[in-house]
Amino acid sequence: MLALLDLLDRTEALSRDAGRTDLLDRLRQARRRVQDPHVRVLVVGELKQGKSQLINALVNAPVCPVDDDVATSVTTVVGWSAAPTAMLLGLSPGRDGAHDGDPARLRRTPVPIESHAHWVSERRAPDGSRIECSEVGLPRHVLAGGLVLVDTPGVGGIGSADGAATMSALPSADAVLLVSDAGQEYSAPEIEFLQQALKVCPNVACILTKTDLYPHWRAVADLDRRHLQRAGVRAPLIPVSSTLRLLAAQRQDRDLHDESGFPELVRYLRDEVVDNAGVLARRSVAHDVRTVTEHLLMTGRAQLSALDDPGGGETIIAGLRTGRQNAGDLRRRSARWQQVLQDGVGDLTADIEYDLRDRLRRIGREAEAAIDDGDPGLVWDEFDEWLGQRVRATVAANFVWAHERAQWLAAQVAAQFDASDVALPELVRGDDDDVLELVARLERVDVEQVSTVHKVIVAMRGSYGGVLMFGMVTAIALGMSIVNPISVGVGVVLGGRAYREDKVNRVRRRQADAKAAVRRHLDEVVFQVGKDSKDRLRRLQRVLRDHFTTRADELVRSLDESIRSAKEASRTDPEDRVGPRDALAGRVAELEQLHAAAEQDMLPTLEGAPR
Repeated sequence: MLALLDLLDRTEALSRDAGRTDLLDRLRQARRRVQDPHVRVLVVGELKQGKSQLINALVNAPVCPVDDDVATSVTTVVGWSAAPTAMLLGLSPGRDGAHDGDPARLRRTPVPIESHAHWVSERRAPDGSRIECSEVGLPRHVLAGGLVLVDTPGVGGIGSADGAATMSALPSADAVLLVSDAGQEYSAPEIEFLQQALKVCPNVACILTKTDLYPHWRAVADLDRRHLQRAGVRAPLIPVSSTLRLLAAQRQDRDLHDESGFPELVRYLRDEVVDNAGVLARRSVAHDVRTVTEHLLMTGRAQLSALDDPGGGETIIAGLRTGRQNAGDLRRRSARWQQVLQDGVGDLTADIEYDLRDRLRRIGREAEAAIDDGDPGLVWDEFDEWLGQRVRATVAANFVWAHERAQWLAAQVAAQFDASDVALPELVRGDDDDVLELVARLERVDVEQVSTVHKVIVAMRGSYGGVLMFGMVTAIALGMSIVNPISVGVGVVLGGRAYREDKVNRVRRRQADAKAAVRRHLDEVVFQVGKDSKDRLRRLQRVLRDHFTTRADELVRSLDESIRSAKEASRTDPEDRVGPRDALAGRVAELEQLHAAAEQDMLPTLEGAPR
């Protein structure tokens, strides 16, 4: 790390001396990447699988709430700090006492580390604000390399709204740990989540928890491995026991610690996640240093050659002008590229929106068929859960497909830049921390309470005509009174029929209300998810456009500076060349040294670093 920072310091100093503020901006961005070495690991899984206890065991501290009931209801971020700290991030209520979700009201409330789990479980900060997320810092060796563990809410599991939000956050994560206990083999939603996560995140591992509670955990692990193999999921499966890990830490028992399975998990986090992320960050910074030194060397070598051989200055300048013309061609290719990008984003936006609408239309048809099969009010809770899972699975699938199409579009755009000195940026991994904002829950359709009085009135209303009609017929034909056994019997039959028709009509109204609620719900999903997709594609377009435009501008400016410096050097009097020539030779030598150091830093990664 120190060698890399020293490399940046020396390159920045030379860029500053050359007046290249454009190159300084690139180096400052590289410095920010080095100084912020956080490696985000999302811990996800279905409800009550041991995610929070896993994190507690990793850091040997009860920072995440663990309970038999639902405990983790907000996201908890656990990272390194010199002293134990806990911070609650919450929203203050408005004047009317309601939480309107205004980010301006977001406040940070420090709490003692010992009470953090309590406040997170309550989802209320000491000042009454609603907790949105929390941050915990601990002086732990496992976190010292920049590892950040993110405990995601378990309410609803992978199929919940939090699961869909997790899916949209995967591109910004360095790794994902899917936690599932050893009580049963993998479910279909878990396998589907793994398949989707591997398309978005570079590192995914499967953690089998609670091996101390289930004697048959080895059989479950074998079944899970076969499921992963059949599904084509290449992810390690690591069985662990958080209880044994905590007990081993308490007793300082090395054998118990090894039996817990955590050494293998810690090795995976260190070797495959933290070290891999560090190698990739180092490669990126070394690439920036190499590129900057190449630009500075272009100017320095041209000026040095002109000082050493004034007669050959015109030849040097002619070669630089040819490079300047090639750079102009690069800019013209950039104009063609922008058109390709603009057309591609338009097509991709339409395709993604159509895919989402098509998937949701199929869900809508299935939902309406299910509603027609019975009374939706009697099974509304189950129907609501089923529809929510289907919708969120659809949103996740649409997000993954959009991610893959965006990568394909980036490759198409990069093909327009066949110059070897223009590299493709990291398009998917970045500062995009936005998550999908799914709509509110489906409007509820309940079975209305029908009182006995209402039932009697409906029956009497239906029976009144029958009693009167048949009473008059029997009175005229048989001389009986209007209210007689025949008219009363007919009235009872017609009253029962009226009551049954009223009951059927109520069910039909509930069916109509349920279908309308489903349509409104799906329309809002299309609206919100479509907006998120369009925003993501616009950001992709800006990243590509700005990246290649900046690279082309840097090259043109370097060539212009080289031409200007060569002209000035060729006009310098012979007696005035010695001092400037020696100073310039020293700068060129230092730049060559930095360039070689950057290439050596990149060499191991280019040859064998995993992506």
